[in-house]
Amino acid sequence: MTTQELVAAGLQLPVMEAFYTIQGEGKYTGHPAYFIRLGGCDVGCVWCDVKESWEAEKWPIISIEEIVEGALAYPGRLVVITGGEPLMYNLGPLTQLLKEKGFTINIETSGAHPFSGEFDWVCFSPKKFKKPHPSIYEKANELKVVVFHPSDFDFAETHAALVNSACELRLQPEWSKADRFTSEIIDYVKKHPNWKISLQTHKFMDIP
Repeated sequence: MTTQELVAAGLQLPVMEAFYTIQGEGKYTGHPAYFIRLGGCDVGCVWCDVKESWEAEKWPIISIEEIVEGALAYPGRLVVITGGEPLMYNLGPLTQLLKEKGFTINIETSGAHPFSGEFDWVCFSPKKFKKPHPSIYEKANELKVVVFHPSDFDFAETHAALVNSACELRLQPEWSKADRFTSEIIDYVKKHPNWKISLQTHKFMDIP
């Protein structure tokens, strides 16, 4: 198989970076986790803080065996697959291998591509820049909407109406707009108690 065919099959993937740290956002805030950041994204968020991840061609193509070997080097058994946009790729083979090695697997995704892979927790963070694929709504365990503009509250409610009933709802201030929107988010959650607040605690604590 060519490299292109191996990537298409999910047996090799472009990896921008992989590192062991503390999850700073959402449901698993505070948990040690091994992050696998895949290269490639076609969503194009203007406020993205990892724009260097957008070009998949910039990053080395690594076999899923080597990716899992990297995760096994650390004591934690929580993996977070992120990007870029990880669902651009077939994640079935990688997640199956991680499961065989005893990992709990989370994904952070905009949901802009068809769902693939086996996950213990699916954090769905929709973006206005590219419409989510319908397959994400029944899979989402957590809806995390980043608040960058006043219209994002209505945007959040639009997607909250589409996710499954067990999905947890979270609003997160975009880091550069936190001074403006944090108080509005607090007020909104107090009035709409089905929502919770997510903060980028790793940035407050300067955790890489």
